[in-house]
Amino acid sequence: MLEWYRAGGNYTDLMNDCQDLIGFIAGQTTGKNSLSYQGQSIHLDPPWTRMSVGEAFHRYAVMEVEDALAKDCFEEVMVNDIEPNLGATGPLFLYDYPASLGALARLKPPNRRVAERFELYIAGIELCNGFSELTDPVEQHKRFESEQKIRQSLHKPVYPLPQKFLNSLNDMPAACGNALGLDRLVMLFSDTSKIDDVVAFTPEEL
Repeated sequence: MLEWYRAGGNYTDLMNDCQDLIGFIAGQTTGKNSLSYQGQSIHLDPPWTRMSVGEAFHRYAVMEVEDALAKDCFEEVMVNDIEPNLGATGPLFLYDYPASLGALARLKPPNRRVAERFELYIAGIELCNGFSELTDPVEQHKRFESEQKIRQSLHKPVYPLPQKFLNSLNDMPAACGNALGLDRLVMLFSDTSKIDDVVAFTPEEL
């Protein structure tokens, strides 16, 4: 996993980072701005497509995103209906996730129903998860307390608030962070459908 952060940036800056990074890797490894994966030709010419989660549900799913959240089947619909359609011919950034699915992400002004979070897909494979960091300690404190109440109602262990982290937010500037799966990226460039083919060892070997 490759993680990086930007002080003073937001999730759109991270999308640009991903576009530049993977485009550079393609140029260095294949000599062209494209890759071939499982019979698909993936064009990496910028700018890469950006689609909101709401638009993806409207286009590919059997229900709207609000209905999926209410029925607690968001992830199921994502995996079965939406993800296979993402990034088939070129990379696609799926962005603006429902606020409830961005626990550490900043809510998007003026639409606070969504969080400034994105994921990158190529050939239906999720490569990374990034977001604008929530740096408001008061709002983050409320979110943690809300999560504690939910865990308590489900009779799950309730963990203490990370007070040191909350205190540190007072000194944190606007920032964003991203985590990119290097093994999945290597899998794409190696044209293999099995991640076991590109990792040093599999969990079964531990």
